[in-house]
Amino acid sequence: MKKIIQIILFVFCINSLGFAVSPVEVRSFRISKNLSIFNSLFRELDMFYVDTLSYDKMMKTTIDNMLNKLDPYTVYLPEEETDDLKFMTTGEYAGIGAMIMKKDKNIIVSEPYEGMPAQRNDVRAGDIIMEVDGQKVTGLSVSEVSSRLKGTPNTSIKLKLERLGEKKLVEKTFLREKIQVNPVGYSALVSDKTGYILLNEFTDRAAIEVKSAIADLIKKHQIESLVFDIRNNGGGIIDEAVKIVGFFVPKGTEVVNTKGKNKDADRKYKTPTEPIFPNLKLVVLANRSSASASEILAGAFQDLDRAVIVGERTFGKGLVQNIRPVGFGGHLKVTTAKYYIPSGRCIQAIDYSHRNEDGSVGRVPDSLTNEFSTRNGRKVRDGGGIIPDTTTTDERKLNIAYYIYAQNLYFDFATKYVLAHPTIASPAEFVLTDEDFKSFTDYLTEKKFTYTSQTEKFYNELMDMAKLEGLDNRAKDEFAALKSKLTPDIIKNIEDNKTEVIDLLSLEIIKRYYFQKGEIQYSLRSDKNLKVALEILKPENGYSKILNKK
Repeated sequence: MKKIIQIILFVFCINSLGFAVSPVEVRSFRISKNLSIFNSLFRELDMFYVDTLSYDKMMKTTIDNMLNKLDPYTVYLPEEETDDLKFMTTGEYAGIGAMIMKKDKNIIVSEPYEGMPAQRNDVRAGDIIMEVDGQKVTGLSVSEVSSRLKGTPNTSIKLKLERLGEKKLVEKTFLREKIQVNPVGYSALVSDKTGYILLNEFTDRAAIEVKSAIADLIKKHQIESLVFDIRNNGGGIIDEAVKIVGFFVPKGTEVVNTKGKNKDADRKYKTPTEPIFPNLKLVVLANRSSASASEILAGAFQDLDRAVIVGERTFGKGLVQNIRPVGFGGHLKVTTAKYYIPSGRCIQAIDYSHRNEDGSVGRVPDSLTNEFSTRNGRKVRDGGGIIPDTTTTDERKLNIAYYIYAQNLYFDFATKYVLAHPTIASPAEFVLTDEDFKSFTDYLTEKKFTYTSQTEKFYNELMDMAKLEGLDNRAKDEFAALKSKLTPDIIKNIEDNKTEVIDLLSLEIIKRYYFQKGEIQYSLRSDKNLKVALEILKPENGYSKILNKK
């Protein structure tokens, strides 16, 4: 305390004598002051607080609350989350190769990955995990069970599973393995001379896997056009996006540059190699969940007039993060810069530096965005993600199909369906029969399925407010009429939304037999964005005209 007083007096005296104090010195003093206060406060709590303190938990909460005032991408990762950090950057971990979820009070296998230890050893979607290596998992969280499933490669794991149709617990013993999730989720020929690639994330093998997939399509099918799907791709490593762009544009082309407060964050990213596929026509599919590195890729292709972008306006994340060690095995993932694509625009859509009084943040209004030009002179704008060259809309609404999904009833029915159907048709040919659909609706009745729509929830809040203000009796008849319209008619709603119910149920069933690739194959059958892309790529439909090519 004496030291702080001395520093304050020193600063005061210097200022009173007319000497200038640099901003760096003021910032250094304020940091020292606040760290000293925090240190003293923590020690006082330790000595005098009535109950025993959980030091690690308190510190993690303090750090998280501090970082929450910044942006959602600046986060602290303690030592125990190092595996998550590795998975974010490499797509690699050691375990059994299956996704799990919590349902009711149970931990359930939701999705085994094809070809990985769990699937090869007949661990199935729908299995309830009862024990891991002799220890019961009752009452544990998903993350706690997940950490028990992970471990050193080639170590043995023993599972006890409760399975529908089996009277006794199913026991499985096998080895954990290094799990490398391929960032390319699917690739195939989707039309004459046109290939399709789905990229799920930009991990450290994204570029090499994309190159391999394209080369394979050219070798097997002599493709001349490519539909590149980055929908729902939340991003990853910038360098991987730059390498992929470099497969299609000249060496040394600037793809993105970053600018931050610290000049060390300023950097220009240029394509490192000569193009491998310079003449391949390219359409990129994007949506509102395409973010970060996905937007660099889509934005660079758009600015360079190298690809037609189809879909929805992208997320709008123009912030760059770096991983920095902070001691004791922990890391800080910190936002260090904003990125700017070839036209000079930044696509960051939200201003986290100027929060509202309630802590909320707003998107950059369209009226405040600026106009830029692509290489061929097309007009594009900043401040709100990448706006596609051909915009499509998701016409699906929040209807009964999604309330069924939220209650895991497609999942539960599929678990039951598998017992009665050892095999099904391929994803390209599978059709849910009328008999199967009737079985599903009967199953919903058996489970007494019902739901409260979001509109009905707002109605209940409106009624509560009306009662407080004494308006419930004045508009009694009107409220009653409105409620009758909002109360769901389950049978009618299922019939009205039958197509979406069938699609979601079919996807869940197909995953049980053909896993993730089967799910994608089935989805592409009715994918409107893919159909738009294929139309654009037809010679008579103006691919070059959209890109303003002469």
